[in-house]
Amino acid sequence: MKHTVTEVSLKNGAKGLLIHVPDASVMTFDLNFRAGEYLVDPKKWEVAHLMEHVLLGANEMIPKARDFQAELEKNGAYSNASTGVYDIIYEAECADFEWDRVLGLLLISITKPLFLEEEFRAEFGNVQEEMVARANNHFRRLSLEMRRALGMIVRTDTERIELMDNVTVEDVREHYKATHHTQNLRFVIAGNLNRKRRATIESIFENIELPQKGKRFALPKELPKRLKKPVYVHNDTVENMYFYIDTFMPRRMSDPETDALNLVNTMLTETLYSKILGTARERGLVYGMSSGLSQTRDSSNWWFGAQVSDKNAPALFKIVVDELSKVMVGGIAESEIEAAKQYALGRFQRSAQTVGGTANGYTGRYFFDGIIEDYYRIPERIKAIDKEQIVKIAQQLFNEKIWGFGVLGDCGEQFAEDLRQQLAPLWTAKD
Repeated sequence: MKHTVTEVSLKNGAKGLLIHVPDASVMTFDLNFRAGEYLVDPKKWEVAHLMEHVLLGANEMIPKARDFQAELEKNGAYSNASTGVYDIIYEAECADFEWDRVLGLLLISITKPLFLEEEFRAEFGNVQEEMVARANNHFRRLSLEMRRALGMIVRTDTERIELMDNVTVEDVREHYKATHHTQNLRFVIAGNLNRKRRATIESIFENIELPQKGKRFALPKELPKRLKKPVYVHNDTVENMYFYIDTFMPRRMSDPETDALNLVNTMLTETLYSKILGTARERGLVYGMSSGLSQTRDSSNWWFGAQVSDKNAPALFKIVVDELSKVMVGGIAESEIEAAKQYALGRFQRSAQTVGGTANGYTGRYFFDGIIEDYYRIPERIKAIDKEQIVKIAQQLFNEKIWGFGVLGDCGEQFAEDLRQQLAPLWTAKD
């Protein structure tokens, strides 16, 4: 969607992006506090998550959670919140005609929560149920086990359930006081933000009733280590094995490097005619496969994952090794690069057909490191990618030799090690 972006830096230390989408019929609000699990006592890991659940409940205006939600959503508005290792994000979307009412209610919940004991106990049970449900997600379970082995800041869902009993409502209140202040607030608001409305929003956030103290907390230092054996999670209830392959470099990639690797990622797994997934499906080896890039403050990661039968796994891994090896020696045709660019350009255009989709194009990077994506330059960046860039960043990434392999299933540790050895030549490392 056509839009313009303005960053506002307020006197109270809060910062945000105001995204003007002319004639938009909805508005979206995303409010971020660096208040995730890395900031809590590890023995009370679930403090941040429980706080997020209770905060969007009883407050000084409406002292009952159900009544508050009913009031916020009465005209079809939506609100939610999420907690991660780094951040807590509160979000809402509403019709344009009631944007000020919904934003006011969202801010009341954030600035005037009551943290009632009875609501804490109720949400305690809800969070337990959420964690049990998450623990049944085999990909999530394996990912968390691998992240822990790699040395990242993480707890498995089973561990989190066990640690919940250490958390009290007073812990929740203290975490709120420690993290919810104006210097730690970042926001992205998108919709029809004419000059008058923009000025009103700036005034609202300038006068938000939060303490003007503290700082925007720094992201934690996380440097993954190379795993010398597979992470094997035994589960004899699943027929197929689940696996992840992770490879890291101990620095953040530049935008051109990320663009290049994203493009080759598209070529390898993102379509049914891609080099790895397409070939594997053509041979009847696997139904689906995913891959992607992620970054921490100090590292960059490329991962691959799928579920596959034990009998098909060696053949699938041969395709993975063959295709990645080709990338690192420049065995990619220019026609393949151009086809991947066209796909990436089309996907980019589809990604911002709504106000929410447009806002999402900014929130991740802005909340992570304060960078404002130049959204309109993305097509130009995609077109600028060439084979040399792809080969260079792929070689650099694998030459770091920081990698790990994990399996969840009933295949046995030796079979998992055999698969790991099949992958090992990609890093040309000696065990």
